[in-house]
Amino acid sequence: MELRPFAVADAGTVASWPASGGEVALWCGLRAFPVDARVVADWQLDADVRGHVLVEGEALLGYGEVWRDEDEGEAELARIIVAPGARGRGVGRRLVRGLAQQALRAGHPEIFLRVHPENAPALRCYRGAGFLPVEPALAAEWNAPQPVSYVWLRHAGRGQ
Repeated sequence: MELRPFAVADAGTVASWPASGGEVALWCGLRAFPVDARVVADWQLDADVRGHVLVEGEALLGYGEVWRDEDEGEAELARIIVAPGARGRGVGRRLVRGLAQQALRAGHPEIFLRVHPENAPALRCYRGAGFLPVEPALAAEWNAPQPVSYVWLRHAGRGQ
């Protein structure tokens, strides 16, 4: 398996992975189902977003983004999803670890991610990939403007 930059040609495959509107909401917060491939492709237009796919041969197994914040010197991992047929095999952990390495190589030692509190498989994956919950006061501050009270996690390689 290898992590490579997202290509617009990958958008249709990635957009097809969620099986329901509920899964779309947990993945990326959208309400539309199915997700249009153009939406996934357009996420890449943001200069601070770096999309990546985890591939094995020609098969796409996972997708995720590194959102860079140059002013804060940090990054957030976001919109992480694994192909339905690849779930439950450690692909998500491998994807998340690869995304964290991308953020570190880009000079962002502080790496965070947020997850919907009802997304138990994602929480297990992220913890297995070396992420730990941020302090409750910090999570409360970050959740104040959010539509959901997310679980915020920090890469365990940094101080808590």
